[in-house]
Amino acid sequence: MTHDSPSGERPSPDSSPREDASPDSPSRKAPPSDSPPRKDQSSDPLPPDNPPPGRRPATRRPLTRRTVGRAGQYLALLCYLVFLAFPFLWLVSTAFKPPRELGSLHPTWIPRAPTLDNFRTAFDEQPLLQAAANSLLAAAVSALVAIVLATPMAYVLARLRTRFARAATGWVVVSQAFPLVLVIIPLFLVLKTLHLVDARTGLILVYVVWSLPFALWMLTGYVRAVPPELEEAAAVDGAGRLRTLVSVTGPLLAPGIVATGLFAFITAWNEFFFALVLLKSPEKQTMPVVLTHFLGAEGVADLGPLAAAALLATLPSLLLFAVIQRRITGGMLAGAVKN
Repeated sequence: MTHDSPSGERPSPDSSPREDASPDSPSRKAPPSDSPPRKDQSSDPLPPDNPPPGRRPATRRPLTRRTVGRAGQYLALLCYLVFLAFPFLWLVSTAFKPPRELGSLHPTWIPRAPTLDNFRTAFDEQPLLQAAANSLLAAAVSALVAIVLATPMAYVLARLRTRFARAATGWVVVSQAFPLVLVIIPLFLVLKTLHLVDARTGLILVYVVWSLPFALWMLTGYVRAVPPELEEAAAVDGAGRLRTLVSVTGPLLAPGIVATGLFAFITAWNEFFFALVLLKSPEKQTMPVVLTHFLGAEGVADLGPLAAAALLATLPSLLLFAVIQRRITGGMLAGAVKN
């Protein structure tokens, strides 16, 4: 039995009260809203202008002491290179200048009228090729003998940490402090007794003795830089002492040996005092001694031919260093890894 409304009409189903009308009911749907999402919602990314708390915005780092120090080092190196390159560039410029331009009161960097007459005059006046051959022979042989003698001695001094090794190393360093004037007279008397004065053999022996302490000191440092653990590992693998020195230590010492040989060669190539005192025959004189012949009786230098000859005497050292400089800087750990 149904109850009718006072008006006689049935109540519509939409007008009946709903049970989900409560605001706390989970089945109630929120009406759509056209308002933009709030900025504090966790799902939205933070704008770049508002970094999260605890993180500072990215800014440029100020110059540090390390950066300033590195820039100062590069600047000092550049100044040093300019200081070294200035004499060589001036020598090259002078070697190609004609006599009239050499006597000008306003010198120029680049020759206005380059010429090869200075080189022709230098070869005509002095035996430069013979002098270059004498210097090359003395420098190459003395450097090779010094390396052959200094390498095993350096290995013994570096591996045997005894009082004798320390005393020998100290004596090597002290021997470099003696000036040439103190040793030239006793050295001349010894060579005269052995009939080696005015002989290329005597000059080579002097160069070997003179460069041996420096080569020994340099190679000792290179040997100490090689870790002894590498040799111990080779011994554990069954390699003998000779095999270890040839296969493990030798490749590691190769850059040091090349660098030491290069310094010994350059020292003997540029040496003047011993060659001047010990060699008297013109056909046996070395390049530095022949360069002094371009000076006149009154000390006036023939500047053009002298610059040309000096440039020719400088080129072998530069070319040799350019050829083998890769062996000096590369391959320091060649052979350290077992294949």
